[in-house]
Amino acid sequence: MRAKTNKTRRKGTDVGGLAEGIERDLGQIRRALRKPLEAAVAKGELTAPQISVMREVVRSEGISLKDLSRGVSLAHSTVSGIVDRLEKRGMVARKADAVDGRISLVFPTAAVTEFVREQIPTLSRRPLEAALERAAPAERAVIAEAVRRLRILLDASERSTSGGRLHRRAVK
Repeated sequence: MRAKTNKTRRKGTDVGGLAEGIERDLGQIRRALRKPLEAAVAKGELTAPQISVMREVVRSEGISLKDLSRGVSLAHSTVSGIVDRLEKRGMVARKADAVDGRISLVFPTAAVTEFVREQIPTLSRRPLEAALERAAPAERAVIAEAVRRLRILLDASERSTSGGRLHRRAVK
């Protein structure tokens, strides 16, 4: 039995070890993809929670603090403080709700909308594009297919553990 286990590991089919290596590689990939965005955010002296709030405000285009807190999964008081700081810097504005004047809605400024919609995606994608440009066209296709396949397998695994039945054929 021991010989078979060692032989299996040598062939690279040890699922646990393979998963550990892939997880490590994905972590390094995530860090590499975040670096340009983090550098830009640091220049603007913004925090990750502030970026999350800005993204949600842009996505919602007028959102209450209650809904914003829920959307970014942070405490109401934390989000209120973040919005206060962003408002002081002219990045968001609070306006009374037209339907219920007691509620204020948070809106992004044009600069924040442009940053979230244009700059963030570009900054996040740039390292990936540069790496893919260094790969041969055939390598790009293999990488894209492997990542797509892994996503499908993870999605199927998630659905099967959340109560839904999924047959092996459905993920091929």
